Amino acid sequence: MTSDPAKGKERAMGEAAPVGAGARRIAPLVVLPFHRARDARPTRLPVSFTIPDDELEFKASRSGGAGGQHVNTSSTRIEVSWCPARSRALSETQLARVTTALASRLDSEGWLRIVSSETRSQVQNRERAVARLHELVRRALVVPKARRATKPTRASRQARLDEKKAAGRRKAERRKRDWD
Repeated sequence: MTSDPAKGKERAMGEAAPVGAGARRIAPLVVLPFHRARDARPTRLPVSFTIPDDELEFKASRSGGAGGQHVNTSSTRIEVSWCPARSRALSETQLARVTTALASRLDSEGWLRIVSSETRSQVQNRERAVARLHELVRRALVVPKARRATKPTRASRQARLDEKKAAGRRKAERRKRDWD
């Protein structure tokens, strides 16, 4: 894995380990931290995070759509499955964050499935599916910025009161008056 953030982002977006019989490679996922110029506190994201390739399950099947006779003879649709609960790459806090963020995408057994059938190439579909999986997990690991409670300013409170008084005057003018 490279320590260069620019290269790491490139790898997380599109490059994945090649398909091969019995290959035990690591599919890289780099989570880049947020950089705030005025914030000197340490970042809340891990600098790098990898999903071992042996934790991913790949299934190929026939894809529909354009492709002519080629579509009927080759299995180009790829389904990538990953179980976050069984992953040794996640800490307990990361696992909790991923399972809550991706709860609607997990099946009843806790597996996350990503399907790609965009291209006619099985290798390209595999790369796209792995890249989408990495992007989903990366987004799930982002720690949201804590909201800081603020008070309304004195001027805004005064403007609010003035607006309420004006609204009350308008309503009072609409009422029927007794002219007697």
